[in-house]
Amino acid sequence: MDDGSPESEWREDCTPRRVLELFATKWMSMVLHTLKVRHDGAARTGVLLRSLPGISKKMLTQTLREMEYTGLITRHVQSSVPPAVEYRLTPLGERFVEPVELLYAWGRANADALDELKSRPTSRR
Repeated sequence: MDDGSPESEWREDCTPRRVLELFATKWMSMVLHTLKVRHDGAARTGVLLRSLPGISKKMLTQTLREMEYTGLITRHVQSSVPPAVEYRLTPLGERFVEPVELLYAWGRANADALDELKSRPTSRR
């Protein structure tokens, strides 16, 4: 299959699926958004935890580890007592947060449409 052919658009590693992986982890887009908008690209774990109502410490830790592994953020341990850990957006994370912000802006502009959606059976809303 040639890249750009209709068949390549449906492969398991096609671009749309790779983009959707960003949203596969429930909290990844919110962590990106929170780091960028509320904390200017960098924050400590506790600050992020307080900035994201509804996320558990365990889920935040798992999400941060995955984001670090994929290269969206870096983890910086400060030599203090007790050690302080800060997470920072990487240049790649800065690029990925751009479309997230566009999508969130669309959501704010179309809140009425979102309100019309029926709740999924598993939704907490």
